[in-house]
Amino acid sequence: MKEHRHFIIHKPFGFLSQFINNQTKRMKKMLGELHDFPEGTMAIGRLDVKSEGLLLLTTDGKVSDYITTRGKVEKEYYVQVDGTINSTEIEQLQKGVKIGIKGEKYLTKPCKVKPIGTPNLPERTMRIRDDRHGPTSWISITLKEGKYRQVRKMTSAVGFPTLRLVRVRIGNILLNDLKSGGVVEVENLMEMVK
Repeated sequence: MKEHRHFIIHKPFGFLSQFINNQTKRMKKMLGELHDFPEGTMAIGRLDVKSEGLLLLTTDGKVSDYITTRGKVEKEYYVQVDGTINSTEIEQLQKGVKIGIKGEKYLTKPCKVKPIGTPNLPERTMRIRDDRHGPTSWISITLKEGKYRQVRKMTSAVGFPTLRLVRVRIGNILLNDLKSGGVVEVENLMEMVK
């Protein structure tokens, strides 16, 4: 029986959550640049190129399926938004908002949203902006689904575009102080997530 391997990584800003570049125009940074991963390694879920933070990798499709498609595993994001978000918008996000998915309107499932102070995160490689452009605020969003660019679409739906998005938790696995670009190999990813 094949011995599967599992990894926890801190995906940096500017990296695609994949190993093969399917685009013909521009070369993008790929996960394979961070570590010598074994053949057959796949990302469990995705973070878009502008998003950072916790990403799990595995050679076991069953683990990937459990985490991404069953809707049981929580994913928590720290989100910096443009403007000072208030309780009205936070309540809207908690109840669910309509976003566009593949040309259709989709109502997001209820989730946990709360305001947070500025988190202790490493500086991003690409500068966001400074206070001259107006205030920003941070929220924590925890959800069990993961539609394409969902968190960004959710904050925009309530009038607060996302400036920075960092996934900090998947199930019981925390990003903690893993440095940007850091890779840690782990034994039993499924048990760690539950």
